[in-house]
Amino acid sequence: MRFLFLGAGAIGTYVGGSLAAAGHQVTYSEQPSAAEVIAEQGLRLTREGHSVGVRNFKVFGSATEALAAGPHDVAVFALKSFDTGAALDGLQATGVTLPPILSLQNGVDNEPLIAARLGADQVITGTVTTAVSKPGTGQVVEEKRRGIGIALDHPLGSRIVAALNDARLNGIGYARPGPMKWSKLLTNLTGNATSAILDEPVSVLFADRRLYEVEIAVLRECLAVMAALGYRPVDLPGTPVRALALAASRLPQFIAQPALTKALGGGRGDKMPSFHIDLHSGRGQTEVRFLNGAVARYGAEHGVATPVNSVLTETLEALSSGEQSLETYRHNPGALLALLP
Repeated sequence: MRFLFLGAGAIGTYVGGSLAAAGHQVTYSEQPSAAEVIAEQGLRLTREGHSVGVRNFKVFGSATEALAAGPHDVAVFALKSFDTGAALDGLQATGVTLPPILSLQNGVDNEPLIAARLGADQVITGTVTTAVSKPGTGQVVEEKRRGIGIALDHPLGSRIVAALNDARLNGIGYARPGPMKWSKLLTNLTGNATSAILDEPVSVLFADRRLYEVEIAVLRECLAVMAALGYRPVDLPGTPVRALALAASRLPQFIAQPALTKALGGGRGDKMPSFHIDLHSGRGQTEVRFLNGAVARYGAEHGVATPVNSVLTETLEALSSGEQSLETYRHNPGALLALLP
């Protein structure tokens, strides 16, 4: 297949580089400075402890040039959710007929936005559960291979799954996009906002009884919204989401808390969640409004109360924008708990 990747971040480098190494045609559109580095050095993938260089791809410093190098079967968005609108603006400004767009992004707002701008037949729903890191431009390390889910409601869905499996990326098809994306959202919520606000690792959150109850409330609110939408959790590639949902909704605390502390906290090691990285690197924004905020928005639309997700969204947004000081909540659970019902 012929893939156009909008950006060579961690996921774009990992998926695109793996597809190129497997013989698929891969083109990147990147910022000019990064495109220059990647063109000169190539990509370097570290998977299963082995590092390989990849050079059989094209990279351009603008979307216009990248699209002109087509045709492409599919364009891939592996962007932060807050960059989706600008990326669509850039693509549409070229005046070129666009291929269908595969969203491998977190959150549940990207596919509706793409569909609203380009048409429902132009969006393919995907989700990545494999953990990767990006030590440098054009470099990526596979930390834990789980896989990539692709919705099969688009005609290209099955072909994309086959291409991913050519590249040993564990592509798995899902009949319905909604349950798949909301199940991934459920996993993205665990410890993410609270870790950023309190400047604490996830293991600390799940080991503290009070903060554990906050995390469980976050998950239960999401599950209630999913139920209102008619979605049940589904297991994702290498990710037992149904077990997480069961632990959050039904298991008694004395059983669930130790299990979740080990699975969700200890499994991360020293790695902090994405909201923490974005907030404390001074980026000025996180994806909280697309994750916890989406739970709150859909909850309001369907009459489901989501007070904890709402407070976490508002608090993290205020910290990201500089409206509140990071010191207000740093290592201070009491300050956050005072805001919650």
